Amino acid sequence: MDLERLRASDADRERSAEVLRNALAEGRINHEELDERLDRVYRATTVGELAEITRDLPSSLGASPASGTDPSLSSAEAQQLAAQSRGKEAISAVFGGVERAGRWLVEPHTTVSILCGGVDLDLREAVLAQREVVFQCAVIFGGLRIIVPPGVRVVNQANVFLGGVDLSKVDSVTDPSAPTIRITGTCLMGGIQVLEQRPGQKCR
Repeated sequence: MDLERLRASDADRERSAEVLRNALAEGRINHEELDERLDRVYRATTVGELAEITRDLPSSLGASPASGTDPSLSSAEAQQLAAQSRGKEAISAVFGGVERAGRWLVEPHTTVSILCGGVDLDLREAVLAQREVVFQCAVIFGGLRIIVPPGVRVVNQANVFLGGVDLSKVDSVTDPSAPTIRITGTCLMGGIQVLEQRPGQKCR
């Protein structure tokens, strides 16, 4: 199916409208242009029409790939994936391992529970349901590895007891409009590591 021709939902239109309002607040467009584009948004019937209206603006809310991902992941495809968001997801690894890679939807709130196991989350081709997503972690005697593409801001707010959170292999990004990964929760005698890798680059 041609995703550009996919019929737009009310939620799709609201996401595009929010991108425009954020662009106004950031000084990227003026009030006159906001009104003109909003009119086009609410008259749009397909996802492709919505994508064209906001194509020259940063998608600060959802429906966008993480920065640096595969350019073949079109805006329309990203919007379709984001439209499937359920708001939250739970990932568990108990005496075993879980891996997520390729094109997958990162929910706004993901709970990662690890007990004597390991979880690998590769976000290089993932689509973030929102500009900022939260990983709430409970890592006990195990390890969590998150791989992000360049340009993603990583914020660590996890509590650590006899363990560690390693962000040394991620460049510092201070742009508040950048896609953001926020890590919260607890790490007990375990480890959380975040790596920055370009798409297609072999993980080190």
